[in-house]
Amino acid sequence: MKIYLAMERELLVAEQHGDQWQAHSHLEGLQTTCLAVDLFHPERVYCGTFGRGLWRSEDAGHSWQPIGDIGEAMKPYKGDGIYQPYITALAVSSTEQSNGYGVVYAGTEPSTLFRSEDGGSTWQELEKLRALPSSSSWSFPPRPHTSHVRWITPDPNMPGRLFVAIEAGALVRSLDGGQTWEDRVSDAPFDTHTLIMHPQAPERLYSSAGDGFSIHGRGYSESFDGGQTWQRPDEGLEHHYLWGLAVDPVNPDIIVASASPSPYAAHHHREDAQSAIYLKQAGKPWQRVTAGLPDFQGTVIPVLGSHAEEPGVFYALCNHGVYRSSDAGLHWRLLPLPWKTAFLGQHHQALALSTI
Repeated sequence: MKIYLAMERELLVAEQHGDQWQAHSHLEGLQTTCLAVDLFHPERVYCGTFGRGLWRSEDAGHSWQPIGDIGEAMKPYKGDGIYQPYITALAVSSTEQSNGYGVVYAGTEPSTLFRSEDGGSTWQELEKLRALPSSSSWSFPPRPHTSHVRWITPDPNMPGRLFVAIEAGALVRSLDGGQTWEDRVSDAPFDTHTLIMHPQAPERLYSSAGDGFSIHGRGYSESFDGGQTWQRPDEGLEHHYLWGLAVDPVNPDIIVASASPSPYAAHHHREDAQSAIYLKQAGKPWQRVTAGLPDFQGTVIPVLGSHAEEPGVFYALCNHGVYRSSDAGLHWRLLPLPWKTAFLGQHHQALALSTI
């Protein structure tokens, strides 16, 4: 397994050699924000940055190049690039492809969405997203004059069905690859941070959100009808500001989530950070798991992930390192990655997993 880690000021590419792990630093000095791997060509990886546009590797992370004419915001828009340099979300569809590559979606701040059908070389803005009636109310609390695309979820079973989470203000849906959109429904999550779908649960959506501090008062939501109606099973959750989320690749009823008492406690870089990981199994309440994980105090809220090639395995990235669970989230161990002291006081952003 190769692990891509978007850190606060660089990108780490980690891989295992026997019993040893190596990590190489790339894009040093850039604020990396999001990652995506093309499942049709796993050697092709995308990394977004905040202010320096989108980057692509075609050799499994060994080298990186800027793509998409990003960062050229001062030039007239030609219709084939991304004119916003602040990339906040990425996804590559597992069901839509063109010329052998997965269709790529990129979201930005301000909230704009782009689509590429040629591996990121040219882009089309999906303009109707910004025309949704709810768009006038979208607002990101730390920068209330703006908002951004926080998460993009292409449906793994239905080509063209696409879900986009705006931070903050909406979870919206397209049925045609982003050409047209359906606005938020009244009881949908308001501030989704991570949105998951599972190949074995075609209509199910899993949302970890900041709604514990907004209109609904609860951070976890799920839908069993493609986002039309929502439930909020939160029994056992002691903390309701949720961030990371992952689902067991072979069991859609095993879920892990990272949670914190508040946005401040989740994202504070120093000793005031507080966060925990919770596990939910079918028909059971959430349970807080601690075995092998760092202390609640001093842990910046983890990003979580899983991969189809590793049933029952989860990964968690936090300021203390990368942790792995091989028993469906019950117990964790710290991977022996080289870890800079500076990382302890920084805020990690994203992780992506690949078998290449």
